[in-house]
Amino acid sequence: MKCLVLAAGYATRLYPLTENFPKPLLKVGEKTILDWLIDDIDGANLVDEYIVISNHKFAHHFTEWAKGKSQKIVVVDDGTDTNETRLGAVRDVQYAIERLKLDDDMLVIAGDNVLDFSLTKFVSYANEKNASCIMRYYEPETKKLLKSGVVTIDENDKVLCMTEKSPAPATHWCCPPFYYYTKEASKMIPRAIEEGCGVDAPGSYIAWLCQQVPVYAFEMPGNRYDIGNLESYEQVQKEYKGIC
Repeated sequence: MKCLVLAAGYATRLYPLTENFPKPLLKVGEKTILDWLIDDIDGANLVDEYIVISNHKFAHHFTEWAKGKSQKIVVVDDGTDTNETRLGAVRDVQYAIERLKLDDDMLVIAGDNVLDFSLTKFVSYANEKNASCIMRYYEPETKKLLKSGVVTIDENDKVLCMTEKSPAPATHWCCPPFYYYTKEASKMIPRAIEEGCGVDAPGSYIAWLCQQVPVYAFEMPGNRYDIGNLESYEQVQKEYKGIC
């Protein structure tokens, strides 16, 4: 299995910290955000290669970081230099797949979130379902739902539909940016884009995919910390205690 890390954003809401430095390499406690994620996944020997998808502006930072890691890590530079010219998460995934000729199941994760539970539980769930999967958590605040991917599921966790930043969220189930694509699903991304799938938010591909093939939603057994602005970064520094 390959692990694709979405790390091509510009994190403008975290300026000045991220004006010339990538958010995934900011420290939370004694590790970078990206180290928390990769060290957790790698402990279960589930992944044989990690692909970090970066923009051109920050690619050299990730290359230097990767030199100190024991895992096989490939940094893919998507060629963009500004927030205005970014490809978008879905096109970044497509770009990495095509450039590296990837043909495998994939764990696709945002490189700017930390979790207090192991992602290996999510991968085990996906293996049991033998299908593409997402994660979900209950979000009681409507204000936050309006800025998120929201899913409707049936009694067996199957995703019936998903919307990104809907003005009228159908449920309180939020979908964070952590996905498992089967090998077959990863090959369908070009078709999704051709048929008008949104490309900026990574959940847009799931919104399309769940109408084509079965997709299941794993209920998170812990908490996710989204580092979106300076306030949330300061908060996670105080609250995050690592993976339970």
